[in-house]
Amino acid sequence: MAGRRLRVPLLAAAALIVVAVAAVVILAVVRSPGAARPAAARPGAPAAGAPNPADSFHSVRTYADVPAPVRIRIPALHVDSKLINLGLQSDGSVAVPPRTDVAGWYDGGAKPGAPGPAVILGHVDSKDGPGIFIDLHAAKAGTEIEVDRADGSSVTFAVTKVQKVLKTRFPTDLVYAPTLDPTLRLVTCGGSFDPAKGSYRDNVIAFAVAK
Repeated sequence: MAGRRLRVPLLAAAALIVVAVAAVVILAVVRSPGAARPAAARPGAPAAGAPNPADSFHSVRTYADVPAPVRIRIPALHVDSKLINLGLQSDGSVAVPPRTDVAGWYDGGAKPGAPGPAVILGHVDSKDGPGIFIDLHAAKAGTEIEVDRADGSSVTFAVTKVQKVLKTRFPTDLVYAPTLDPTLRLVTCGGSFDPAKGSYRDNVIAFAVAK
């Protein structure tokens, strides 16, 4: 009987030791600063391997194609000219119209009436007489510019400002940088004449917005 009474306390003591060791191990894992924690899922993030809904997005909005410009009219400056298409020269600059009495539209940019800056160039004069944009420097804020398009429609712009700049400091970003709204830039020469180069030292730029 004495031997049986001793086994029970020994078994109980052993069980307590096992429980105590397990508790120490659990506490060590929980308190350990280096213990890894599961990363919380980001709200709205697709599950691993699941297709991303953004990949299949397609806008239902459509935009009508804007017709090419064919004519420019500035009644206040007595300008009325057909428009020819202008591309780029070998040095990367925009070509100029081959005639002084005709203006040209840079067809690598926006079309007049479409979002972005449409650019139209014209000469101020030549040895034979005045050019199509001889009076561009005299445009005032509010001066209206009408551009006729190939489908018979037209769009009207209003001048916001006229700026004279050195050709060596031409503001490319201001003239050609994208805009969200339809805008127009008219460019010609101006300032003093450089006999050695046979050209004017400045550019005159009229900035306009669609009405």
